[in-house]
Amino acid sequence: MKLNLGCGFDYKEGYINCDLRAVEADEKFDLNKFPYPFENDSVDEVVLSHVLEHLDNVPDVLEEVYRICKNNTIVKIHTPYFSSESAFSDIEHKHFFSLTTLDAVDKQNFIHPRSPFNDKTNFKIIKKKLNWRKCLFFFEIFNLCPRIYQELFCWWFPAHSLSYVLEAKK
Repeated sequence: MKLNLGCGFDYKEGYINCDLRAVEADEKFDLNKFPYPFENDSVDEVVLSHVLEHLDNVPDVLEEVYRICKNNTIVKIHTPYFSSESAFSDIEHKHFFSLTTLDAVDKQNFIHPRSPFNDKTNFKIIKKKLNWRKCLFFFEIFNLCPRIYQELFCWWFPAHSLSYVLEAKK
């Protein structure tokens, strides 16, 4: 089973499209309320595109996503990048994401062992990527050294969005 959580207007064929307000959603429920209507270890893929920034508690959402994932499930996350105008243009955005925001979900990469994620989730970060609008494709060079970009250039040449690919490890 593949889930498109918070589908909005992005209805994906081959997925169970879930949203509280979307007209075409296959399942209608509030992503801020737990548990989600899926069994433990029942999902093969999860897409969260432009939804995490709208939710109340990102750690709780990721814990719930982890609960429903099978071992090795891929979780694709797409959010506005924190320095982008898009991050601030929607009054409903509650959270802002940088390259390191989700590092706490990966026990191997996170430097703070007292994080609550160390006990409740175990995702492996497969990929992090900065995205620019198509007309600014030449800024893709910053993906070669993203930490330098984030420390020095993110306010001068803001990326439009950020993509993460996580893998649930159980």
